[in-house]
Amino acid sequence: MAQAAWEKPLSSAPPHKGITSSGRWKYLVGGLLILGAVAYLVVSGMLSGARYYISVDELTGNQAQYLGQNVRVAGAVLGETIEYDSENLIITFTVVSMPEEYDNLADALHEAVSDPNATRMQVRVENQVKPELLQNEAQAIMTGQLGSDGIFHVSELNLKCPSRF
Repeated sequence: MAQAAWEKPLSSAPPHKGITSSGRWKYLVGGLLILGAVAYLVVSGMLSGARYYISVDELTGNQAQYLGQNVRVAGAVLGETIEYDSENLIITFTVVSMPEEYDNLADALHEAVSDPNATRMQVRVENQVKPELLQNEAQAIMTGQLGSDGIFHVSELNLKCPSRF
């Protein structure tokens, strides 16, 4: 009986399927573009404002800088100034500047509302039903624009009442 030996011919070997140098460049350029985009987003986010909101003091002290710009402001609501026109859905009230640093939000709001020398700002909210949390000593975080009349025109109103939370 004859022995059969099988040998693989050299000419029928499959071509090399590794990444060529031009393929490596594509991945390198793509990775650098993604890294650049992430770096841009991080830097632009930090420059646009690392703070969640500004204070009433800052807004009223720099009215020319913020006039007509969309900003987020926080202040303590003066309960006696709240007026609500249910027919036209217009809410007006006054907020006062809160202390920059505090340990207890309820105490800080009470202190701000009780201080006759605290900076005050008129606020106007249109096309919104009066929220239940809009009351004396509530913290109002408002997004909107300061008008040339000195009234802050609110487009988004968020309220925190420390006695409930």
